[in-house]
Amino acid sequence: MANQPLAGKKIAFLTANEGVEQVELERPWEAVKSAGGQPVLVAPKSGKVQAFNHLDKGDVFTVDMTTEALSVEDFTGLVLPGGVANPDQLRTDAPAVQFVRRFFEAGKPAAAICHGPWTLVEAGVVQGRTLTSWPSLKTDITNAGGRWVDEQVFVCTGGPNTLVTSRKPDDLAAFCAKSVEAFETGAKQARAA
Repeated sequence: MANQPLAGKKIAFLTANEGVEQVELERPWEAVKSAGGQPVLVAPKSGKVQAFNHLDKGDVFTVDMTTEALSVEDFTGLVLPGGVANPDQLRTDAPAVQFVRRFFEAGKPAAAICHGPWTLVEAGVVQGRTLTSWPSLKTDITNAGGRWVDEQVFVCTGGPNTLVTSRKPDDLAAFCAKSVEAFETGAKQARAA
């Protein structure tokens, strides 16, 4: 069981129905599966998620559940992939924003890459935290009370939960490793509670 630290644990991958950066969805998804976890694709509308490879349309993925059906208690971890349009759309979906806020209030681990932290800003969970992102989000994060750093991956343990953030697709190896590690720790803490 040592090679399956997330055995049976559900990890929510929260995206908009269009605009998610494909590699930032697929690579963490595979990392969670390799660790024995169950990734769940969540979007505002049922049906499909259209991924992008930067500005070009990529593959289409089937939505497992909608944001309105989410319950924090059902998930061990949360991943917010990037893509410019993805978090911009999620910020306007009240159930998605509420879920992120409640996830943080519950003290569960989360991971966001590239433009993904925009959803964290909208949920009001950045204040007092240190994180990284795509450089254009620096001002938004700072204005929301966060501290922005330019690092491949940053693990913030301040606040009630662990937050893993990275800047871009080139950082995915470190992002995936640290995210799975945070989800594993969160799963252990939940079992101990």
